[in-house]
Amino acid sequence: MPKINELPLNKLLATDALTCTAMGAALLVASAPISAITQIPQALLFWAGFSLLPIAAFMAVTATFAPASRWMVSLIILGNALWVALSLLLPVGGFVSPNTLGWVFLLGQAAIVAIITKLEFDASKSPRLPLRV
Repeated sequence: MPKINELPLNKLLATDALTCTAMGAALLVASAPISAITQIPQALLFWAGFSLLPIAAFMAVTATFAPASRWMVSLIILGNALWVALSLLLPVGGFVSPNTLGWVFLLGQAAIVAIITKLEFDASKSPRLPLRV
């Protein structure tokens, strides 16, 4: 059984697509109750969820390529890093004012995305992995 830091890139991308789809669907369907308990604006949650669905589709398509396209993988890694940065910048910059549960929500999902991003980055740099240009 491979260690988590040795998972194939296509499996990591598929996992990323799955988690993106799940979070996107949850935010679309439950933006009102999530907003009520986190004090994160409902519209922000809804549109974040909406944006995740085509991103998840892009990740899923990228996961099917063998070898993966370098620009597609790079775009996914960059997009994930941007998601993490914005998840932290929004409350720190005062653009949203979450309550304690909102902070836990933002930090928790940002941490999960950061871990997936690091694993994808490491897998994309593996000498065993040929990437198409």
